Amino acid sequence: MMKGIRTRLVVYFGLILLLIVLLLEGLFYWAVHSYYFGTATEALVTRTTTFTNFINKYTTSYSLKDKARYILENVSNQEYAKVEVLDIDGRVLLNSYGFQTGEIIQTPDVIDALKGQSGLHIGRNPKTKERIIAVSNPLLFANEYIGVLRYTISAEPLYHAVNRIAMYGAGVGAGVVILAFALSLLIAKRIVDPIKDLTKAATQMAKGNFTTRATKRYDDEVGTLADAFNYMAAEIGKNEKLKNDFISSVSHELRTPLTSIKGWGETLISGGLDEPEETMLGLEVISKETDRLIGLVEELLDFSKFQSGEMKLCQERMDIRDVLDDLYLQFTIRSQEKQVDLHLELPSSPLLVMGDPNRLKQVFVNLLDNAFKFTPLGGSITVSAEATGDRAIVTVTDTGEGIDTEDLPHITRKFYKGRSKQSGSGLGLAICKEIIQLHAGQFHVSSSVGHGTSITVDLPMEKEK
Repeated sequence: MMKGIRTRLVVYFGLILLLIVLLLEGLFYWAVHSYYFGTATEALVTRTTTFTNFINKYTTSYSLKDKARYILENVSNQEYAKVEVLDIDGRVLLNSYGFQTGEIIQTPDVIDALKGQSGLHIGRNPKTKERIIAVSNPLLFANEYIGVLRYTISAEPLYHAVNRIAMYGAGVGAGVVILAFALSLLIAKRIVDPIKDLTKAATQMAKGNFTTRATKRYDDEVGTLADAFNYMAAEIGKNEKLKNDFISSVSHELRTPLTSIKGWGETLISGGLDEPEETMLGLEVISKETDRLIGLVEELLDFSKFQSGEMKLCQERMDIRDVLDDLYLQFTIRSQEKQVDLHLELPSSPLLVMGDPNRLKQVFVNLLDNAFKFTPLGGSITVSAEATGDRAIVTVTDTGEGIDTEDLPHITRKFYKGRSKQSGSGLGLAICKEIIQLHAGQFHVSSSVGHGTSITVDLPMEKEK
């Protein structure tokens, strides 16, 4: 079996070229054979016909024997063809060598001549097995066929000449095939070597070396594949780094609340419940840290559902203003504790959308939670909603620290936390974007360092019934 692209390319190209060369060689041999034998036959037919017409015209009163003697006397000394006179039985009466052989010839040319036609025969002499060309024409006496005038030449020199030319052609064809094989090897090498480079790079990547890159040798389809491979390798490297950062971050995020829970649990166990204030403080810390753990685990579960395509929406016709009203009441106490102004700007007319209330609430809770997390004391957060055409636009704007320009394009990527030192898994905005896209909406983040962040949620509206 043929293994490898190079071997198959060489074999396939070689077979195609070999077939082409064989076909051309066959056509060349046929053309040379036709030319040589056609020229020789035409010349022999012309001479035979001319001489026969001459004999029939000027020896009309001669008997067959007299015609034979006349023919023998008038045959040119330079005539290289063998001339024979045959009777109506095909017996040789006389030939140009002056012999009366008595040989009976019944080749197709003689049979045709005895029927009054000009006959041609290319074949072998029955006795000598020599390849010959024979032309026969009828001899007349008183408008009756009395014999045959036959010209014969040896075809061996013609065959030798044709075969010699064919051998030259075969040599040229063999040279072409060898050259074609060499070129196919070179072409196969130019095609296969870049693929081998890609294979080596892919093997290195499979072993965990995400810094490996494929060499782009040529600006062709394989070169485009090398570019795509390198881009994929770069993206995998980035994702690997994000994954490692995420594992480190999540490990830290899990360790911190667990340490607090364990510490306060041991304190309460060792100190008993004799001091109510300390007990309440410990329980509050344990409850708060437990909520943090629950939130982190829920984010991971949501991410897993999105990755596996198992996230299902329970959509219904709803007014987005109701969700925003509930969230405003929910975050009012937090705004007072953090001394951050919270503003809600809603239109008077309904903003009807087809959505999952719980998932949309999850989105806006996450956005408000981030806004409070990154907005300092004395800052403000504004939640506004409006109808623009057939779209419902909800914007959450804060006056917080903002997002660095280099981080902004990646802030909605999974596990990406940028330069932020705040706690979190780096999944919140990624999950929010996924939920909005499942609602056929758009999610956009704009920000500048020191001037706050604005996140826009764009959802398709439902018409009022």
